[in-house]
Amino acid sequence: MENEPAPRPQPPAVKKSLDASRQWAGWRGPLGTGAAPGSAPPIEWSEEKNVRWKTTLPGKGHSTPVIWGERIFLTSAAAFGEATKEEHEHSDGDHDNMTPEFHQRSVVLAINRSDGSILWEKIVNEERPHESSHITGSWASNSPVTDGEHVIASFGSRGIYCLDVHGELIWKKDLGDMEVKHGHGEGSSPALHENTVVVNWDHEGDSFAIALDKNTGKEIWRTPRDEVSSWSTPLIIEHNGRPQAVIAATTRVRSYDLTDGKVLWECGGLSNNVVASPVAEAGFLYAASSYEFQAMFAIRLEGASGDLTGTDAVTWKIDRHTPYVPSPLLYRGKLFFIRHLQAFLSCLDAKSGTPIFGPRRLPGFQMIYSSPVGAGGKVYILSRNGVMLVIESAGKYDLLAANQLEDSFSASPAIVDDELYLRGEHHLYCIAKETGK
Repeated sequence: MENEPAPRPQPPAVKKSLDASRQWAGWRGPLGTGAAPGSAPPIEWSEEKNVRWKTTLPGKGHSTPVIWGERIFLTSAAAFGEATKEEHEHSDGDHDNMTPEFHQRSVVLAINRSDGSILWEKIVNEERPHESSHITGSWASNSPVTDGEHVIASFGSRGIYCLDVHGELIWKKDLGDMEVKHGHGEGSSPALHENTVVVNWDHEGDSFAIALDKNTGKEIWRTPRDEVSSWSTPLIIEHNGRPQAVIAATTRVRSYDLTDGKVLWECGGLSNNVVASPVAEAGFLYAASSYEFQAMFAIRLEGASGDLTGTDAVTWKIDRHTPYVPSPLLYRGKLFFIRHLQAFLSCLDAKSGTPIFGPRRLPGFQMIYSSPVGAGGKVYILSRNGVMLVIESAGKYDLLAANQLEDSFSASPAIVDDELYLRGEHHLYCIAKETGK
C-alpha cells in the first residue's frame, strides 16, 4: 500500500516489580548520592568505541535521563514559531542571560534502552517563557522522576506533569510563575517517595515547599519558606523509620516531615545561590555551596531537632574548594566534589571530614555543570566540552582514563547495570562494552 507509514518500534514490556536499587529513577540515582551499586560501566570510550547507540534528541535540555527497566525518560524544550523582540522581565546583559525570543514546546520523551529508538514524545505545554535563562542553560533543566508506572516531569513555571509510561497524561499542576534571581532559569527537580512528590519552589517571590499526591496531583501540604532563589533538589531520606525531605538553601538547610510538612530540624551556614543538592548516608547528611563564600558541613541525624546551627550536631565543616553547580558524590564512605564549577576535584572522608586528596586539576576540562557519579569502584567526572575522566575511588587520585565525545554536556550522567548514559545538547549516548570484545 502506497504511503503507508513505517511501523513504530514496539515499546518493551513494562516490569513493575523491578528492584528499585538497580534503576536510576531520579537525577542522583537510587541512593540519592550519585552512586550506582552493583554497576560497572566501561572506563574507556570514544565516538568509535563502546558507544552502543547514539540518539539525536529534539530541542534542548539539561535534564538528566531517568531509567526504569527498558525505558529511558527525559525532557526537552523545543523552540517554535517566529522570533519576537518584545521586552521581557529579564534581558540579555549583566549576567549572561538569553531572552526567550521563541515559544517553547515542553516535551517528555521515552527512549528504548536497547537500541535508542524514541518510543514516544509528549508535548505537555506550549508557551513563550516569561523570563530569561542563563545563556548556557535551557528551559528543560529539571530532571524527571519515575517509579516505573508514573513519570513526573517539572518544567517549573510551565507546569508539573505526571504521565504514565506510555505517555498518557494523568495530571498536571500549575504552581505559578517563578521570579528567579538574575533571570538564570529554573532547575530544581521533583523528588518522589512512595506516593508523595516533593517540589522545591524557592525564588524571589513567595517561596514554599510542596508535597503532591503521586496518583492525583492533589496537594498534601504546602509549607512557606523564608528563602530566595535556590536550585537544589529535595533529598528524601528515612531516619529511624521516619521519612523526611531535606532542602538546602541560603537561610537554612531544612528537614520537613514528609507526612505534614512541619520542620523537623534546620541548620544555617550556606551561601546565596544554592545549587548543589545534599547527600546522605549512614546517619549523616552533607550540604555544600560556593557563591559569595564557600561552605560544606556534615550533620549527624541521630537526635537532630530544632536549630542545629553552631551545635555539636554539625560534626565538621570546611570553607574552601566547595561545589557550586555540581552536587557532591557520596561513594564508599568518601565525598568527591568539584571546586565551584571549575576543573578541580577534591576528596575527603565523609564521616570525619579529613582530606584525602585535592584539589587536583582535571586535565582537559573546562567548565563543569554535571555532577560526578560512582560505580564499580570508579568515579566518573564530565566536563561541558565532552571530556570525561575516570578515576579510582580507593583513596588516592589515580587517573584511569580520559574520554572525549563530540557534544556539549551539562546534564549529570545516569548508570544502570553496566551501562553509562550521557545526555548532551544534541544527543543521548549509551556507553557500554562492545559485545564479543
